[in-house]
Amino acid sequence: MEESKPAGKLYLIPTLMGDVEPLEVLPLAIKKVIDMTDYFIVENEKSARAFIKRVHPGKSQEKLIISVLNKYTEAGDVPNFLDPCLEGQHIGVLSEAGAPGIADPGADVVSLAHQKNIRVVPLVGPSSILMAMMASGMNGQNFAFSGYLPIDKAERTQRIKKLEKQSRDNAQSQIFMETPYRNEKFLQHLISVCAPATQLCVACDISLPTEYIKTAPMSWWKNNIPPLEKRPTIFVLQA
Repeated sequence: MEESKPAGKLYLIPTLMGDVEPLEVLPLAIKKVIDMTDYFIVENEKSARAFIKRVHPGKSQEKLIISVLNKYTEAGDVPNFLDPCLEGQHIGVLSEAGAPGIADPGADVVSLAHQKNIRVVPLVGPSSILMAMMASGMNGQNFAFSGYLPIDKAERTQRIKKLEKQSRDNAQSQIFMETPYRNEKFLQHLISVCAPATQLCVACDISLPTEYIKTAPMSWWKNNIPPLEKRPTIFVLQA
């Protein structure tokens, strides 16, 4: 009787957060995993292929078998993405920028992998959320990430006040983000809503040569708004 193959592993592969040399921010282990993996689950096929080529120029692009997982993917298609693992093949998960599964649709396929008893292996690499928290000087023992806040101004105002109160009441750092082209207006809104003494860290272009990270009270930011348009930015607040 033929023995079944051991299941492959699901590797969570952090990617670059901008135009920077891979070896400046990524460990060699990522190249090794890409070398032994032909199946990938990605947010965007074109950028994923470009990333793989940049990290491992010798990797055959023709051998890559790529499944796309984003907001347009049909939920019923996702379980089939893991079939190669059940057949003994490794699969790599790639987000558009940073770490898969953190503010990223990759979490859906990771959850399924656990249900199917597939080993999940997270690899070391950049995460803008954690790197901003590290550099903020705020409470790293108690923090929360809220993703994108509401677009509607009234709802956003209410949410900011709620997060500021939670921060004050629980000594909890609050982390959130905004679409890059709205960063400066978002920062102005934060300043207008929050107490002058509330601390805010603005972490922009993390890991890139243009990186900017500064923590200061809202009163300071009022007259010192940096150019943030079209630059990926993480905001960390502590009241």
